[in-house]
Amino acid sequence: MAQTMKVRRAIARSVLQVTRWNLVGEAPPEAGILVGAPHTSRWDWVVTMLMTWSHGSQPSILIKHTYFTGPMGSILRRTGGIPLDRENPGATIRALLKEADGHPNFLLAIAPEGIRGKGEYWKAGFYRIAQQTGLPITLGFVDGPSRSVGIGPTFHPTDDIVADMDLVRAFYADKVGIVPENGTVPRLREESA
Repeated sequence: MAQTMKVRRAIARSVLQVTRWNLVGEAPPEAGILVGAPHTSRWDWVVTMLMTWSHGSQPSILIKHTYFTGPMGSILRRTGGIPLDRENPGATIRALLKEADGHPNFLLAIAPEGIRGKGEYWKAGFYRIAQQTGLPITLGFVDGPSRSVGIGPTFHPTDDIVADMDLVRAFYADKVGIVPENGTVPRLREESA
């Protein structure tokens, strides 16, 4: 596994350099919930994986289950992909919570926008999983105009969801996705409750 990670790290750094993407910020934490945003293109996954591999990390990443057919399914699984049926996510989430409880280096990447198109709200799964596991939330980003990908602040969710999301909104305020018109403002439906 260590040798595989070394090879992935070298490949990822070379690809980022050749494609002129800038690696920004610190390495992802060894454990936690890694938010990937803005999520506006299929390329977000590729760039995010290159970023985490460049730092020697291998997160698990939730991906819509319909992408796991044919040869693509094998590639996604080998690179940390976990199929998520959005109509019935409960079983997958329960298995992830159990895995997080048993592994001190559990890192889960989630794109809370859920879709690559413009939406009204982010999905709150990243926030709920962090609350249930006690894991911190780390804000990762892809910024299309600057061709930057990296890691921002890490925080533990509090009992004040609006204040927590204000921190998230402030961080992503100047980040623009690869397809800008598909971006969704970081807002959870639960904030208005």
